[in-house]
Amino acid sequence: MAKKIVFLFDVDNTLLDNDAVAADLRDYLERTVGHERQQRYWSIFESLRNLVGYADYLGALQQYRTSYPHSMKVLAVSDFLINYPFPTRLLPKALDVIAAANQHGKAVILSDGDVVFQPLKIKRSGLFQAVQGDALIYVHKEHELDDVAERYPADHYVFVDDKLRLLDAVKKIWGSKVTTVSPRQGHYALDPEIVAKYPPADVTIEQIGDLLPFFVNFGSSS
Repeated sequence: MAKKIVFLFDVDNTLLDNDAVAADLRDYLERTVGHERQQRYWSIFESLRNLVGYADYLGALQQYRTSYPHSMKVLAVSDFLINYPFPTRLLPKALDVIAAANQHGKAVILSDGDVVFQPLKIKRSGLFQAVQGDALIYVHKEHELDDVAERYPADHYVFVDDKLRLLDAVKKIWGSKVTTVSPRQGHYALDPEIVAKYPPADVTIEQIGDLLPFFVNFGSSS
């Protein structure tokens, strides 16, 4: 009998170049509010990420506003984020990989993030449509695998993520039921200290498009 395979894709620096989005925001803040306030925003951003466990761009902007309550430039920064051209930051062949996954199984987005900006990013980029609306966003997705499995039951999972920490955590929980895939994209995947700290994924690729030749091995008839 054919096996049911679900492909679980991270978003930031897996399907979409989030490092480039952050760099664009940094440049925009520098031009709009100046160097000191740009640094203040990122200080708040990092503190908030350490607190909540995920990147919260709009939450950091809201906290930044309390430091400069009379500055209307914060509204321009908000507009920059909300109207950012996310389709231009999709990584090469990301949509082709999702399409191939849907031919051989079921493609699902499995992301961490806030409840406003992350869904907006996923929809505006075209990823939501590519996975036919099958997108999950948690605070800590590695803690929600039971919920993932209940929503998308499968004989086998393929988990694609740029963070070795998450790949390792999921592998420890699901074991042989999951194949972990690490695209070496973004600052987490390329940080030598992080790479040395965790075991390698089952499959390591240089970029998301390199996953395309592997789909013949993940076919639903395997």
